[in-house]
Amino acid sequence: MKTIKTVGVVGAGTMGSALAQKFAQEGFKVILADRTMNFVEKGLEQIKNVFNQALQRHLFTYEQINTFLGNLKGTDNLSDLKACDLVVEAIYEDFEAKSDLFKKLSEIVFADTIIASNTSSFSITELSASVKHPGRFIGLHYFYHAAKNRLVEIIPGLRTSAKTLKAVQRFSILSGKDAIVCGDAYGFVVNRFFVPWLNEAVRLYEENVAPIEVIEHVCKETFGITMGPFELMNATGVPVAYHAEKTLEIFGNLYKVSEALKKQAEEKQQWTWEKSGDLRINITNPMVVSEIKERMLGVVFLICSQILDEEVCTPCDINRGARIGLQWKKGPIELMKEMGENEVSRLIAKIIDLYDMDLPKSIGKKYWETATVKLEKHGSVAVITMDQPEQQNAISEETMKQLAYCFISAERNASIKTIFITGSGKAFVAGADIKFFVNKIKDHRICDIEKFTGFGQKVFNRIDRSKKKVIVIINGLALGGGLEFALCADVILALPKAQMAFPETGIGIYPGLGGTQRSVRKIGMGLSKYLIHTGKMLSANEAKEIGLIDKIISTEEMFSLLEGKASVPKLEKASLSKKWKSIASLFENNSLTEIINKKCSDNLLSKEEIEKIAKAINSKAPIALRLADKLISEERGYKSELQHLREVFSTSDALLGLTSVGKQVVYEGK
Repeated sequence: MKTIKTVGVVGAGTMGSALAQKFAQEGFKVILADRTMNFVEKGLEQIKNVFNQALQRHLFTYEQINTFLGNLKGTDNLSDLKACDLVVEAIYEDFEAKSDLFKKLSEIVFADTIIASNTSSFSITELSASVKHPGRFIGLHYFYHAAKNRLVEIIPGLRTSAKTLKAVQRFSILSGKDAIVCGDAYGFVVNRFFVPWLNEAVRLYEENVAPIEVIEHVCKETFGITMGPFELMNATGVPVAYHAEKTLEIFGNLYKVSEALKKQAEEKQQWTWEKSGDLRINITNPMVVSEIKERMLGVVFLICSQILDEEVCTPCDINRGARIGLQWKKGPIELMKEMGENEVSRLIAKIIDLYDMDLPKSIGKKYWETATVKLEKHGSVAVITMDQPEQQNAISEETMKQLAYCFISAERNASIKTIFITGSGKAFVAGADIKFFVNKIKDHRICDIEKFTGFGQKVFNRIDRSKKKVIVIINGLALGGGLEFALCADVILALPKAQMAFPETGIGIYPGLGGTQRSVRKIGMGLSKYLIHTGKMLSANEAKEIGLIDKIISTEEMFSLLEGKASVPKLEKASLSKKWKSIASLFENNSLTEIINKKCSDNLLSKEEIEKIAKAINSKAPIALRLADKLISEERGYKSELQHLREVFSTSDALLGLTSVGKQVVYEGK
């Protein structure tokens, strides 16, 4: 399999420069190419401007930016791309222009170089006819803004090799992207429903159903987005939407480009409308609102059902594409599940009648099932992946059930000796589903929270007590329930970028999935109290220092382990530094009240350090703190956490904290 270290990007415009920036940030050597040095220099200047802005916002240091820029090189000579491991085309959306470029690249690069197209809609199989080695040709469709948007669609053509697919999947992980693999159909997944969605908004305007500002408002409200369809077209380019929709016309009347969009694109004009400072526009006609909402939803539902019919991708991938790539609050499949089969069928029927389309088959619950936990087998190794990156792999009721099923399946397989557990995207598991807790509190159904926690404890206990070797690899954020989950493993490994914390007392609750008990077993009572009471976010290095994780590994080591090609590395026992010994001693020898009031008998820490710790604790919810402290001190086992759930979730602090995540709040201890 090809190891990608040097990446060529052809096209130094908005998309190309953003890709070059992102790849350079992630440590790849990057060559940015275009027809003239003038274009290249503009692209490099754009990247430098972005970095300067990031510096001002303290997102990067001077040293980091210098490293990133050191990874970048510009050229107007395609021959300079010869030694690249991967070349990504990011020029304008023209089939002939792309084909011509691929012919040239095919004559220049090495035979094992992977060539990828960033096309948003053209067939990868058809484009691959231009290259000498179609097995090493693939689609990599990135989304605006490519340096920030984590989504990439990976599109193998009919002749793309399995090795090429695997290589770019690995590259996507290394370059900080969340990938969906999709079939080679025009428009792939996201643009297949998104571009007609834009076109339908134009049609509503064209038909005088409503002015642009009203359509924008209704779409924002319906889909939970910050930019409506017209604003999005202005941002990405109206001609881009036109050309993409033109490609999709092969699918039928629904996809036919509206005349207003065609005119706007040909005249190279942006959309204009009356923009009010108040986004909540006074809409007097509910019939108009309903028409906009139903048309826009109906188009999305119909097309997503067609995508499922054609087996282009999974329901989960459709949701992921919308939530990550388009920043929709909910994915289309989620929306369909919520609305139910009858209502979805009604909305689809409306669009079918309007555009004389065929009724898709994939409508109903059995077609909308989404897998949020993935189980794979490689020889004697099973790999369980928490696979909902659009929600940072947060644990919901359904996710916990799927985790239980996957783990039991792996555990019962006699050929499996080791079970690895990791996450996809930028998180291992970023805690439990907060919305679930909030909804249950508001509905006065704390009994459901108790039931969920009790089941979660059973699942985690089974993992903890398994006779099989269980190894967790923390690939990113491990927060709250995610860190509690990790503590069930025999061995905890982490990537250098991993971060972990117990933030519960800061949102009005306490760790209830074994965290107050397993943390003591792993790092001792003093440090356990420190982490849970302060909510301290630990880096991978800090977690290793205190023995919370067993070893830091590279991404390459992770791949080897998950593929069953390497044995678990030798572990190193943590040796606490004076700093950590002092913190542990502080919490072991003083009560919570004494620490908060800074009346401590421990003299190992400075007055300033104790004040800092006391300040952190004082910002947390008092009742949650008291209960967490009690649970840690008494060490009565996991079930003890269940005994106080009703008490803590009944507090006003819990509702305030859970509805104010990320905000600074003042708790009253009620």
